[in-house]
Amino acid sequence: MKVEQPARIGVVTVSDRASAGVYDDISGKAIEATLDDYLTSPWQAFYRLIPDEKEVIEATLRELVDDENCCLVVTTGGTGPAERDVTPEATEAVCDRMMPGFGELMRAESLKYVPTAILSRQTAGLRGSSLIVNLPGKPKAIRQCLDAVFPAIPYCIDLMNGPYLECDESVIQPFRPKK
Repeated sequence: MKVEQPARIGVVTVSDRASAGVYDDISGKAIEATLDDYLTSPWQAFYRLIPDEKEVIEATLRELVDDENCCLVVTTGGTGPAERDVTPEATEAVCDRMMPGFGELMRAESLKYVPTAILSRQTAGLRGSSLIVNLPGKPKAIRQCLDAVFPAIPYCIDLMNGPYLECDESVIQPFRPKK
């Protein structure tokens, strides 16, 4: 009998409050709770809480993909217009190819709720055989954005020969073309 290895998924919270050492990361917890709701196949979170520093973000994304072999890395925070918001730049710096449709869909979804969604710079890209997705920082927005883009994520990971992500279809319906 083949033992199924859990999918390895990076969860990265980017926040200057990380430096303070006393920070209840509700955004990272929101990502993990959402993935728990979606996924029925086994998965393991590789969690990081890091400051808004481009070099640190880049190193963390490289580590999670190259060393920890995460098929998916989901970040939260650092996607706004403030000078310290550099998560999209760090993501672009480490990715081989960008996936602009993710950011476009997340902004379109967020605009249904708040007019300031236009200020968001979420993006996604591919590094090797891994997908990196930048999400906003607020837990409610995290769920709204993941609800919008996650249906495409399992198939994207399939196309990169990653683990097969099974979902609770009463919660989220992944799209995979019929064979």
